[in-house]
Amino acid sequence: MEWYRIFLHTAQAGNLTKAAQELHITQPSVSYAIKQLEDGLGVKLFDRLSKGVALTPEGADLLKFVEQSLSLLDAGERKMASLRDRASGELRIASSGPMIKHLLLPSLDRIRDETPGIEIRLYQGKTAQIAAWLRENRIDIGLVHLPMGDPGLDVRPLAAIQDCFVAGPRYRHLADRPLSAAELAALPLLLLSGGSSTRQFAERWFAAHGLAVDAAFELNSTDMLVEFARRGYGAAFVTRAFVRRQLQDGELFELRAAEAIPERRIGLATRRGMSLPVIGQHFVALLMEQM
Repeated sequence: MEWYRIFLHTAQAGNLTKAAQELHITQPSVSYAIKQLEDGLGVKLFDRLSKGVALTPEGADLLKFVEQSLSLLDAGERKMASLRDRASGELRIASSGPMIKHLLLPSLDRIRDETPGIEIRLYQGKTAQIAAWLRENRIDIGLVHLPMGDPGLDVRPLAAIQDCFVAGPRYRHLADRPLSAAELAALPLLLLSGGSSTRQFAERWFAAHGLAVDAAFELNSTDMLVEFARRGYGAAFVTRAFVRRQLQDGELFELRAAEAIPERRIGLATRRGMSLPVIGQHFVALLMEQM
């Protein structure tokens, strides 16, 4: 590679001494490199003149390829510098809708404002789907509900969340005392769709108290659960932090469970043994700092 770089400078300068000065090496070193390249290729590249050198027809043909090749390498080095300095790159993340809204957005806002050249690709899905996307290399980072055992993924705990039952003013009278699991099960339940980690957790909690429950309303987003709860259609099972504003404003009321609802944890998942892109490493650091 160095021989080709010396060849390029010599061809452009038309003089061995000038090429040596540009490259900050000695003139004999330039002569030696040219001779080695000529011997290796089996063709003469320069005619030696009294005041310098001139390309042979073969040398002129080679110059076209060397210029293109070294230009591509220079572009590659500039691209690496751009990625290193987070001036460009792609950030591929997946999460459930509520976690996007309440956990990811602050860090995404910082990435967007600090590194406007970064392309953000954000996907919404359930934990099982996110794990599949990671294995398929469709995303670099996924926020998932724990526990999640997948030998192909590295998962680190990120934050604890507390679930609860909430309802609108129509059920305000039930917020004055703790309700047993049986009393809660007797209410019209607003639950996320089957297969979601939150739905499975709610069903396991009721099952632990000997109860099998079904949803009066089965919806695909926390925002829809909140809206139907606010309108008095029943009790929604949601993460407390995701409805903090509505609880403070009196739009919703927490229906306290007499039997404790365990905390859950959210984890950050990546592919095991695979390096994150530089911008991905920076995003993870921002996210951990936020938590």
